[in-house]
This record gives sequence, C-alpha cells and structure tokens, in this order.
Amino acid sequence: MSHPHPELPLPPALVDRGTRVVALGGLGEIGRNMAVLEHQGRLLIIDCGVLFPEDHQPGVDLILPDFDYIADRMDDVEAIILTHGHEDHIGGVPYLLRLRQDIPVLGSQLTLAFVEAKLKEHRITPVTYAVKEGQREQLGKFEVEFVAVNHSIPDALAVAVTTTSGTILHTGDFKMDQLPLDGRITDLRAFARLGEKGVDLFMVDSTNAEVPGFVTPEREIGPVLDRVFEQAQKTIVVASFASHVHRVQQVLDAAHAHGRRVAFVGRSMVRNMGIAAELGYLRVPDGLLVDIKKIDALRENELVLMCTGSQGEPMAALSRIANRDHRVSVGPGDTVILASSLIPGNENSVYRVINGLTRLGAKVVHGGNAKVHVSGHASAGELLYCYNILRPRNVMPVHGEVRHLVANGALAVAAGVDPKRVVLAEDGVVIDLVDGEASIVGAVPCGYVYVDGSSVGELTDVELKDRRILGEEGFISLFAVVDSATGKVLAGPEIHARGFAEDDAVFDEIIPQLTSALEEAAAAGSADTHQLQQVMRRVVGRWVSGRLRRKPMIIPVVVEA
Repeated sequence: MSHPHPELPLPPALVDRGTRVVALGGLGEIGRNMAVLEHQGRLLIIDCGVLFPEDHQPGVDLILPDFDYIADRMDDVEAIILTHGHEDHIGGVPYLLRLRQDIPVLGSQLTLAFVEAKLKEHRITPVTYAVKEGQREQLGKFEVEFVAVNHSIPDALAVAVTTTSGTILHTGDFKMDQLPLDGRITDLRAFARLGEKGVDLFMVDSTNAEVPGFVTPEREIGPVLDRVFEQAQKTIVVASFASHVHRVQQVLDAAHAHGRRVAFVGRSMVRNMGIAAELGYLRVPDGLLVDIKKIDALRENELVLMCTGSQGEPMAALSRIANRDHRVSVGPGDTVILASSLIPGNENSVYRVINGLTRLGAKVVHGGNAKVHVSGHASAGELLYCYNILRPRNVMPVHGEVRHLVANGALAVAAGVDPKRVVLAEDGVVIDLVDGEASIVGAVPCGYVYVDGSSVGELTDVELKDRRILGEEGFISLFAVVDSATGKVLAGPEIHARGFAEDDAVFDEIIPQLTSALEEAAAAGSADTHQLQQVMRRVVGRWVSGRLRRKPMIIPVVVEA
C-alpha cells in the first residue's frame, strides 16, 4: 500500500494563515497512531506508535508509520507530543528519533518513563520534557495546552494546539470513567472552557463509537476478580497489556486479599511495572512480589502469574504457555484470566490461545464469559457529551477502523455538527484548517513500513507475498543440466518439493514433458539459461495448477555444460 487514495492529488502549498493536519497512521486501523500538524513552515508531531502484524504479514515484528512525508523536513519539527504510554502511541518513537535525536519529546511523567526505557534499548538518549494537565507551552508557532483525560493507563493527556488559524483539540485515547481507580477523571471543565473559547477542529477517539451508552467503571472489575480468585483452586495466570497499570493494581489487590503472591512474567511486564511502582503509580504491598525464578518454592494455591499475551501474540508469555513452550505450565485446576478486550483483527489468535489453554485443562475466564475487563475508550454516550460540551466547528474522527470513524462522524452530526464540517479521512489524507473550515485538499504516499528483525523498511509487499505463498502453497525447486552446443538435457530434470502432502514421486509424470520442452526450446534457439528456466517454470506451474490445484513458488535452475 503505497498510496491509499490515488484519486486524491498531492496537496497544494499550505497558505500562511492555515494549519495542515496529516495522519501518518491510526486512521483506518487500530494502531501506529501519528499526526503531523504544520503551520507557517513548522511541524508538530502528536504520537508515534506501532501497529502489530496480522496473520497475512508473516515474519513481521512491527509496522511503523511512513516517515517519508517528513523525512527531509526533520529540522522543521518543533517537538513530539505523546498523549499516553501505550505501544500504539509511543512504539515508533525510537525509529523516528533515528532521523533526528534531539527533537524534544513531551509527555506525562509515566509516559516519558516508558519511552525512555524503550529508547535506552535502542541506545538513544532523548531530550524529554515532563508536562502535566493544565500546563501550557509555546512550541515555536504552536501554543499547546495539556488536559487530563481518563484512559486504561495513568497520566493520559489530551492536547489543545492553538495557532493563528484556530484551536485543534486532540483527545488521544480517552474515556469518561466517573469513578477511576486513581481518582483522575477526564477534565470536562477544561473541555467546556476550550469550547467557550472555540474549538476549530476536534480530533476525537473513535474506537468505541459503535458501542452505545457509557463504559463500565474500572471499579466494577475488582469484585469480579475477587470472586474468580476466591473460586480458584490452584495457580492463577492473568494476562494483560504490559502497560495496563490499573488492571495490574487490581490483580495485586486481589492476590493480597487472598493470601497469594505475584510473579511478573515477560520482559515488558517486568520493566513497565517496575517503572510504575518506582514512580508511585503502582502500589505493591510488602512481600507480595516473588521472582519468577523462585516460584517453584510456592504451593500452587499461593501463586498468581501476571503475564503478557492477552492478544494472542505468538511470542508472548501466554501463547508460549498454551503451546507448552514456557517454563510456566498450566493444567487441570488452574485458572487463566484474559484481562483485556479484543483488538479487531486479533480474534483468531486469541481464541487459538483460549482453546490451547482449555485443552490443557485450565479454566479460562475472559471478556466473553465474565466482566474481567472494561474498555479504555469512550462509548457513544460519552462522545455525545463531548460534542455537546465543546460545540466544535469541525470534527475529524481519529483512532479507529473505517467503521469506527464513520460511526463517530454520525454521532457528531447527530449532536448538531454540520455534516460538511465532519472530515472523514484515512492515513495520508491531508486536511487544511483555513478560515475556520477544515477540508480535504489532497493526499500523500503513506504505506506500511515493516520492522523485520534488524531491518526497517526493507521488507516490501512483494516479499511478503512470497512469504505467504511459501506458507500457503509450498515450494518447488527444479534443476537441469543442458549441453551448451546441442541443447540436449544431460542431467535431470530433478524436482524437489516442500510443503506438499504428496510424495515427490507424484512429479515423475511431468519429467518427460519437462525434458521435451527444454530440448524443443533449445532447438528453437532459446539458448539463454534464463529463457530455459522460464520454460521450466511455465511447464511445471501449469501442471501443478491443473493436477494438484496449487500455485507454489517455483525456483528453476538451468546449468550449461
């Protein structure tokens, strides 16, 4: 995907009185959130996250936003603002800072702590500035105000950006839990004040726009976890996001109440919870935690394992436990709790893990059979409140698949926003805010950038297609030696197949036809080995397609003698 909107032209030059918004990720997908704001030649970046690969992207570790749009303008970047510490908002920062390491990075205390730990692994020393709700900063041409919002991670912030062309309010990820565990609610008074001043463009979280009503308060999860812990007979395994501090806190509280000890499993879980505890965001009773290396000394009914892998990630701890590829094992009498909601696209992976754990005899508690998780994103009722409080002049739904963006746009219209002022955009689409009106003015190339091991951006869609063919259709290698003078086949052809249910002997019937095709081609003047290789590929390809109903990768080799 190099250009998602070929019908749109490249955008014209931005007028001096306008502000341009370009989403390089997060619109049309759940992940790799990144927005670039431009005003009078200067740039401001809000978030830089990653997207996790799906089954049709084999071997890919992460998917980044496409930085090409700003790669040659890094000196114009005033700062990177991070709304909160989830991977889909901060995971791409190390890769962006490779282009220019001294870009100021602004965020809350916990967000920056998570980012700094990640950057340390990449051997990058960032320039960071911790900010709080209510704080205002002048970043070049951009006046920025930070607003407290409630989310499934502490210290989340919305950001209001004011330029000479108006005010843009970006919510980041948020909800309106009125009874949050940390007492930090979404600051609707600040929203109302901004609304009175005038919000010219409201960039608002869309993830739960299709869900009616209001999100269940986090406090209602505690009693459910308490009942599950009370009924558990042996070891309890809880899987959650490695950054979900609130959920981990509830697990620690339940474990403490029931006389159990907790071990963190997974490098990111250990790292993040260590940071959260050190900064005071996670309260850990004395003696509650135990090192994973020492759990064998505990009885089964004394142990809780807090691990990663709630989305079925193949290399995460829970998937490895389900596949019996981890030092931790589960069996009859054990309880596994998946304390997260399903991210769209991960359903098959999660159910595969649930089935694997159930097959091992464990009792699996998840969102489908118990209230062990609530979303961190505002539902339709909460979004309507925001529209009514803010009365924005223009609305741009962000953070969601196309269906979420459309549903959010419909809510804005229902709340009285002029349908012409609701901008539905996808990644790469360029929106200009000029004279109080936001409109689409073009699009820029904005593809997926794959992280594959140590390579970044080198893996192409063509190579991914090859991987899918190898995984789904199999592989055939062909080898033949021909006389360079006569074209007669001196050795072979040999056929070797991988990934086929049939034995190699099934290919014996095509060998005489392959020999004849080679000799006929040589007699007709096709003496070039490349041409002969193409003859081999066509003959075998047609035969395999007709006889075996497969379209494998075929690699022919012809050697002259």
